Amino acid sequence: MPEIIESLTSFIERYVTWLSIPSIKWTDIVEILIISVFLYRVLAWIKESKAWSLLKGIIFILFFVMIAAIFSMTTILWIAKNVFSVAVMALVVVFQPELRKALEQLGKRRVLTSLFQFDSRVSDERFSDETINEIVRSSFEMGRAKTGALIVVAQNDVLTDYEKTGILLDSMISSQLLINIFEHNTPLHDGAVIVRGNRIVAATCYLPLSENMALSKELGTRHRAGVGISEATDSMTVIVSEETGRVSVAYEGKLSRNVDADELREMLGSIQGKKYEEKKAFRLFKRKAGE
Repeated sequence: MPEIIESLTSFIERYVTWLSIPSIKWTDIVEILIISVFLYRVLAWIKESKAWSLLKGIIFILFFVMIAAIFSMTTILWIAKNVFSVAVMALVVVFQPELRKALEQLGKRRVLTSLFQFDSRVSDERFSDETINEIVRSSFEMGRAKTGALIVVAQNDVLTDYEKTGILLDSMISSQLLINIFEHNTPLHDGAVIVRGNRIVAATCYLPLSENMALSKELGTRHRAGVGISEATDSMTVIVSEETGRVSVAYEGKLSRNVDADELREMLGSIQGKKYEEKKAFRLFKRKAGE
């Protein structure tokens, strides 16, 4: 009997002790959460940007190198070994536009409040309901007349560089004024109008064109400019197609096509910042618009 107990004890010490759960401190839990959030954000950024296509190319090259290693292709392995020393610098150069955009977006966000939102705050109104009504009214009147239009509604980001490319107006918003600006063969019809608050700041402004290859090929320069400014800033852009008369909205790099008046009013209201007290429940990941 003692021999059996001794052999059982020896077996447990040899094969079962590794199952013991290690001690976990609160700092370990915090570290796991930070790494998880970081990896989630990096993967989401890679998936939503051109970095995804570039990453698939890199994976293909690594797979090719692995095949070369299996079959002992010494020349290819020697080239890969020597190229690896400069590969990191090459990746920085290749991913430079995406890295710059990611850092710009990180600088614009309140990192902690975007990840862990459980505070209550009072937001200030950026523009009035009347401004929304005037923009909606003018957009659909221009749509019925097949008059192309590009209306940029600013939020927090400063658009001074884009305003300087046009003609400064500083005028109160009205549907009649917006329609007159975009009327064919008028001096101000070409380019975009920038709206800040309840005023039209500038007209005939030039906007950056989006390089998003996922956009439909049937979209013209006006739509690409609307998406481009929404990628570079936090503004919302209302686009009226000259060919179809349909109204679209570009926001956060995404294009919502063929919206109706109620949808446009709701979208503009979402960035209005109407004065209200917002009670936020705790959430780990901030949902994106449209999800």
